[in-house]
Amino acid sequence: MADEGSDDLPRTLRREREARERASREKEAKARAATLTHDFGASDSRDERRAPAEGFSGTVVNRFDVPFSHLVAFFIKAVFAAIPALIVLSVLLYLGGNVVKAMYPELIHMQILVTFPN
Repeated sequence: MADEGSDDLPRTLRREREARERASREKEAKARAATLTHDFGASDSRDERRAPAEGFSGTVVNRFDVPFSHLVAFFIKAVFAAIPALIVLSVLLYLGGNVVKAMYPELIHMQILVTFPN
């Protein structure tokens, strides 16, 4: 059988398969022990009522364990990696402004003058 090599599977796949088997056993046991009640969905657990399609595994990330120093180092690297992009962007905007000024000289060129009273 294909299931004989279960020790070769990664731990997460083994746990997922065991969880599915456990859920199917619980579902079968519940179906055998089901009784008719006035609330027809009362014997079902809340998870089964909200369960999505069968193909969806329902995997949820509960925790993302990254040391704080590694996270800080990553974001510092990201900031330094963004500096060349900001320089290129400012050069492109400067050149674009000069092109627009050369093509449309009639546009009003405004300068902000800051004066200090004596």
